[in-house]
Amino acid sequence: MIIAILGSIAAIAVLCWLLFTLAIYALPGLGGVVAGMWAYQTGAGLPGSVLVGLFGAALVFGFAQFLILFARAMWLKLAVALAFVAPAAIAGFHATLGCPSSNKMGHQSGLSIGGSGSFV
Repeated sequence: MIIAILGSIAAIAVLCWLLFTLAIYALPGLGGVVAGMWAYQTGAGLPGSVLVGLFGAALVFGFAQFLILFARAMWLKLAVALAFVAPAAIAGFHATLGCPSSNKMGHQSGLSIGGSGSFV
Protein backbone atom coordinates (compact mmCIF):
# COMPACT_ATOMS: atom_id res chain seq x y z
CA MET A 1 0.00 0.00 0.00
CA ILE A 2 2.80 2.40 0.88
CA ILE A 3 4.61 1.56 -2.36
CA ALA A 4 1.49 2.46 -4.35
CA ILE A 5 1.18 5.81 -2.55
CA LEU A 6 4.85 6.63 -3.11
CA GLY A 7 4.58 5.52 -6.74
CA SER A 8 1.60 7.77 -7.37
CA ILE A 9 3.35 10.72 -5.73
CA ALA A 10 6.39 10.09 -7.94
CA ALA A 11 4.16 9.86 -11.03
CA ILE A 12 2.49 13.17 -10.17
CA ALA A 13 5.90 14.78 -9.66
CA VAL A 14 7.14 13.50 -13.03
CA LEU A 15 4.01 14.72 -14.79
CA CYS A 16 4.31 18.17 -13.18
CA TRP A 17 7.97 18.35 -14.19
CA LEU A 18 7.04 17.36 -17.74
CA LEU A 19 4.25 19.95 -17.87
CA PHE A 20 6.45 22.80 -16.70
CA THR A 21 9.31 21.70 -18.98
CA LEU A 22 7.05 21.61 -22.02
CA ALA A 23 5.37 24.92 -21.14
CA ILE A 24 8.32 26.86 -22.58
CA TYR A 25 7.24 25.64 -26.01
CA ALA A 26 3.85 27.34 -25.71
CA LEU A 27 4.91 30.44 -27.66
CA PRO A 28 6.47 28.58 -30.61
CA GLY A 29 3.52 26.20 -30.58
CA LEU A 30 1.11 29.11 -30.76
CA GLY A 31 3.08 30.60 -33.64
CA GLY A 32 2.95 27.27 -35.45
CA VAL A 33 -0.78 26.88 -34.91
CA VAL A 34 -1.49 30.38 -36.18
CA ALA A 35 0.70 29.85 -39.26
CA GLY A 36 -0.87 26.45 -39.93
CA MET A 37 -4.40 27.81 -39.62
CA TRP A 38 -3.55 30.66 -41.97
CA ALA A 39 -2.12 28.22 -44.51
CA TYR A 40 -5.16 25.95 -44.25
CA GLN A 41 -7.58 28.85 -44.74
CA THR A 42 -5.71 30.04 -47.81
CA GLY A 43 -6.10 26.62 -49.45
CA ALA A 44 -2.82 24.85 -48.72
CA GLY A 45 -4.58 21.63 -47.67
CA LEU A 46 -3.89 19.57 -44.58
CA PRO A 47 -0.33 18.38 -45.39
CA GLY A 48 0.73 21.86 -46.50
CA SER A 49 -0.74 23.52 -43.44
CA VAL A 50 1.04 21.04 -41.14
CA LEU A 51 4.35 21.78 -42.85
CA VAL A 52 3.77 25.53 -42.64
CA GLY A 53 2.85 25.19 -38.97
CA LEU A 54 5.97 23.20 -38.17
CA PHE A 55 8.10 25.69 -40.08
CA GLY A 56 6.43 28.61 -38.28
CA ALA A 57 7.03 27.07 -34.86
CA ALA A 58 10.67 26.36 -35.70
CA LEU A 59 11.07 29.90 -37.01
CA VAL A 60 9.67 31.47 -33.84
CA PHE A 61 11.85 29.27 -31.64
CA GLY A 62 14.96 29.86 -33.74
CA PHE A 63 14.42 33.62 -33.93
CA ALA A 64 14.00 33.83 -30.15
CA GLN A 65 17.16 31.78 -29.59
CA PHE A 66 19.02 34.01 -32.04
CA LEU A 67 17.87 37.16 -30.24
CA ILE A 68 18.82 35.84 -26.82
CA LEU A 69 22.27 34.79 -28.01
CA PHE A 70 23.26 37.76 -30.15
CA ALA A 71 21.29 40.76 -28.88
CA ARG A 72 23.42 43.21 -26.95
CA ALA A 73 20.62 45.20 -25.34
CA MET A 74 19.50 43.68 -22.07
CA TRP A 75 15.96 45.03 -22.48
CA LEU A 76 15.61 43.06 -25.73
CA LYS A 77 16.76 39.84 -24.06
CA LEU A 78 14.35 40.52 -21.21
CA ALA A 79 11.46 41.12 -23.64
CA VAL A 80 12.17 37.82 -25.46
CA ALA A 81 12.40 35.94 -22.17
CA LEU A 82 9.17 37.53 -20.98
CA ALA A 83 7.46 36.50 -24.22
CA PHE A 84 8.35 32.90 -23.40
CA VAL A 85 7.59 33.14 -19.68
CA ALA A 86 4.10 34.64 -19.97
CA PRO A 87 2.45 31.71 -21.84
CA ALA A 88 4.29 29.26 -19.59
CA ALA A 89 2.96 31.03 -16.49
CA ILE A 90 -0.58 30.99 -17.87
CA ALA A 91 -0.29 27.29 -18.69
CA GLY A 92 1.07 26.55 -15.21
CA PHE A 93 -1.73 28.53 -13.58
CA HIS A 94 -4.45 26.67 -15.46
CA ALA A 95 -2.80 23.29 -14.98
CA THR A 96 -2.55 23.68 -11.23
CA LEU A 97 -5.98 25.33 -11.04
CA GLY A 98 -7.49 22.15 -12.49
CA CYS A 99 -6.19 20.00 -9.63
CA PRO A 100 -8.01 21.70 -6.74
CA SER A 101 -11.18 22.22 -8.75
CA SER A 102 -11.46 18.46 -9.23
CA ASN A 103 -11.27 18.05 -5.44
CA LYS A 104 -14.10 20.55 -4.81
CA MET A 105 -11.93 22.99 -2.90
CA GLY A 106 -12.99 26.57 -2.34
CA HIS A 107 -12.52 29.31 -4.89
CA GLN A 108 -9.88 31.24 -2.94
CA SER A 109 -7.77 28.18 -2.15
CA GLY A 110 -7.96 27.10 -5.80
CA LEU A 111 -6.75 30.53 -6.94
CA SER A 112 -3.91 30.51 -4.43
CA ILE A 113 -2.77 27.05 -5.56
CA GLY A 114 -3.10 28.12 -9.19
CA GLY A 115 -1.06 31.23 -8.47
CA SER A 116 1.69 29.16 -6.91
CA GLY A 117 1.69 26.96 -10.00
CA SER A 118 2.08 29.96 -12.26
CA PHE A 119 4.97 31.18 -10.12
CA VAL A 120 6.76 27.85 -10.39
